Amino acid sequence: IHVFNRHSRQRNYKTEFESCRPEIVPLDFGDYHPLKPITVIESKTKKMGRKGSTSSTSSSSSSSMVDPLSSVLDGTDPLSMFAAIADPVTTTVNMDGSRKKRDRDDNSLVGTDFEPWSSKRGDILARYTTTEKLSIVSCKTTTSTSAMSEKVRTRLEELDDLEEGSQRELLNLTQQDYMNRIEELNQSLKDAWASDQKVKALKIVIQCSKLLSDTSVIQFYPSKFVLITDILDTFGKLVYERILSMCMDNRSILSDHFSPENVNDTAKETCLNWFFKIASIRELIPRFYVEAAILNCNKFLSKTGISECLPRLTCMIRGIGDPLVSVYARAYLCRVGMEVAPHLKESLNKNFFDFLLTFKQIHGDTVQNQLVVQGVEIPLYLTLYSPAIDWILQCIAYHAPEVLLTEMMERCKKLGNNALLLNSVMSAFRAEFIATRAMDFIGMIKECDESGFPKHLLFRSLGLNLALADPPESDRLQILNEAWKVITKLKNPQDYINCAEVWVEYTCRHFTKREVNTVLADVIKHMTPDRAFEDAYPQLHSIIKKVIAYFHDFSILFSVEKFLPFLDMFQKENVRVEVCKCIMEAFIKHQQEPTKDPVILNALLHVCKTMHDSVNALTLEDEKRMLAVLINGFIKMVSFGRDFEQQLSFYVETRSMFCNLEPVLVQLIHSVNKLTMETRRVMKGNHSRKTAAFVRACVAFCFITIPSLTGIFTRLNLYLHSGQVALANQCLSQADAFFRAAVSLVPEVPKMINIDGKMRPSESFLLEFLSNLFSTLLIVPDHPEQGVLFLVRGLLNVIQDYTWEDNSDDKIRIYTNVLHLLSAMNQETYLYHVDKVDSNDSLYGGDSKFLAENNKLCETVITQILEHLKALGKDETLKRQSVLALSFFNSILAHGDLRNNKLNQLSVNLWNLAQRHGCADTRTMVKTLEYIKKRSKQPEMSHLSELALRLPLQTRT
Repeated sequence: IHVFNRHSRQRNYKTEFESCRPEIVPLDFGDYHPLKPITVIESKTKKMGRKGSTSSTSSSSSSSMVDPLSSVLDGTDPLSMFAAIADPVTTTVNMDGSRKKRDRDDNSLVGTDFEPWSSKRGDILARYTTTEKLSIVSCKTTTSTSAMSEKVRTRLEELDDLEEGSQRELLNLTQQDYMNRIEELNQSLKDAWASDQKVKALKIVIQCSKLLSDTSVIQFYPSKFVLITDILDTFGKLVYERILSMCMDNRSILSDHFSPENVNDTAKETCLNWFFKIASIRELIPRFYVEAAILNCNKFLSKTGISECLPRLTCMIRGIGDPLVSVYARAYLCRVGMEVAPHLKESLNKNFFDFLLTFKQIHGDTVQNQLVVQGVEIPLYLTLYSPAIDWILQCIAYHAPEVLLTEMMERCKKLGNNALLLNSVMSAFRAEFIATRAMDFIGMIKECDESGFPKHLLFRSLGLNLALADPPESDRLQILNEAWKVITKLKNPQDYINCAEVWVEYTCRHFTKREVNTVLADVIKHMTPDRAFEDAYPQLHSIIKKVIAYFHDFSILFSVEKFLPFLDMFQKENVRVEVCKCIMEAFIKHQQEPTKDPVILNALLHVCKTMHDSVNALTLEDEKRMLAVLINGFIKMVSFGRDFEQQLSFYVETRSMFCNLEPVLVQLIHSVNKLTMETRRVMKGNHSRKTAAFVRACVAFCFITIPSLTGIFTRLNLYLHSGQVALANQCLSQADAFFRAAVSLVPEVPKMINIDGKMRPSESFLLEFLSNLFSTLLIVPDHPEQGVLFLVRGLLNVIQDYTWEDNSDDKIRIYTNVLHLLSAMNQETYLYHVDKVDSNDSLYGGDSKFLAENNKLCETVITQILEHLKALGKDETLKRQSVLALSFFNSILAHGDLRNNKLNQLSVNLWNLAQRHGCADTRTMVKTLEYIKKRSKQPEMSHLSELALRLPLQTRT
């Protein structure tokens, strides 16, 4: 194959566009609509006569109006069909699923608005801790025997030994050791049950229940209650499921709402046996807890079993002398009652009213002596009651009528407005009920005794309700004044901030920026002395969140005098940054229109600067990315309207402030380019002396900013983009500078680049960039002091010198794209132009010297391509050679003048090379030949018919 002068085909782009448009054909849809269902009629066809074909085919013809899926199924839905035919085996296998559904139905009266015990468990364990040493009783393990008579005798002996010293006591355990031991007991219970050692399982539960009578480390009691009742819950579930499984066989299962008549005698006898075993427990506390744990099993014996047992268990609690142990026993009964019979509210109410009758015991001599021995103050002791009383009242107040709250308030008054009870009442009842009576509660809080339970906790509970529901409008200011009188007098900064945090939301919800400013000023006043704010960052952060949640107009927010001084209290850097991120997220979410308000700009620049300055060498990439997104969101929302110079000044200032975050610099470059194009739009492309100087300043901003970026392809693409903007604004020398910078940067592209933390080859990205660059170079006019096509020449030199991968053909693909570019440059009129910029078609006007230079470059590029094809033949990389040869053939077909004999011969040679070694795709070759024949019928393409005759199709043997 010889090197020759390239001749591009002369093209009429307008005619080509017209020929490529789809033909307009009028359609009569009739009743057809694409969303209507269709009918599919399946029709069998004869076997095709293809040689070697053994399979039959079927065709489908469509007419109106049935869903094809439904027609195949004869109108039956397969899921419904399977559900309707219940398989007995499947029914047995799905027994667990039925059980879960039954459990859900039992609790149907308890909706998702009821906060479950499981959500409180973690808080209690975290709050009630101790450093004191604890003790626990461990049961001795007995060896099980296989003989039935021996097994019965062993069980009887074990039951006798349950309370007669068959255990050892573990002393001096830390809290963590104690919790681990409880977990071991829970696992031992499951293991004993799984190995059919039911008596051992009962023994473990009894010994664990006994621990609830021990108040020797009283401040740990709530957490101990949580841990022990977990074991009781496990035991109750195991017993219930055991009896339930005895009610089922392979033929039937119990319905979801079964009655005792459906339970077989074996299951009933087993159930009674469990209750008799538990009734034989001598000590009151374990007997109560274990029976309460299996309360749900009463439904196997009698319809009224649960409703009869609840009052009896309530009365049993009266025999527990310690008021703390007693109230937690009542809490457990309420917990079980809400799970198995939430409709029996009367028993729950009786349970609580029993507690109120014995409430005075808390201040009795026995309790006081115990507290003195353990060194526990009465306020701390009273907080131990809160989880239990809160839970009892939550159960009572759930879906309770408003009149019950009135009754509770009256009982509290009779007990002298006991603060502990009042706090639990406000926590339990619906916020709407509390808010309506807010002034009544304030009056009761004022009359409370301060010594036992602090009043600020009561105001905090009231504030939590008022954040969820609105009090009467006439009372709102008086409520705030009364509450804040108490809050502002608090000396302890932690007590103060815990209370103030709640009431800030009430203030923001109902009042203006003046009241909010007053509250913020008071917080600053209380938290600044002795740097108390350092211990209250979570609460201070919460206050900021609440303020910005209610003030979406940032001009009002930043006009709150004490808002920025409030931010100054966040002096720990990571906390300060989190607060700044919170503010910026709110601004981006709620700011609807661009702003130029100096108050907003100054404040948010300060906030963004804080975020930016937190970036250091240890900052994670994800964190940098998040900060950059927030700062970019702010930059996009700043607009000075037609004051373009002020806008550019803002971008210059932000560039100096945020130089460590590359995505922000990229956004600034894009913003300045957008500003340049906006100036062009306003001037309708006709720049005055002033606007011409301004756009050159914008271009200069981009040119000096891009080199500071580290990402190689970020720089390349920004050079290209900024060069296009400069060209559109008639800044020709600046555009040349951008393109030259891009060309000179190409040799620095590494072989591998980091994409989302993974190293990937860069050649595909480079190919994409160069293709975009070629599209732009078509319209870039030559520099008067440089040679013809100096940018293209320089780029070809760079491509030639670049070290490409040995197994890559991207270099040749790039050369093929260069040929497309040179072909487009040979046209009398280019495919596209930039307004008010004369491209080379206007400058040279088809000058022969220009065309000769163009052909010379074509010759050089073609030589490179052919040498590469030849090299692929030597290396036996025949598949790649075939693909590239066909690709080059298509390029010549699309852009070359095939009336040129040498070009015509080259295309034939490439065609033959593509299929020489049987590597070509036959279907592609056939379609290509059909396309050539089709084009040969066009008036100016008749010469292609001769070419088609010279292109043979080779078959594989």
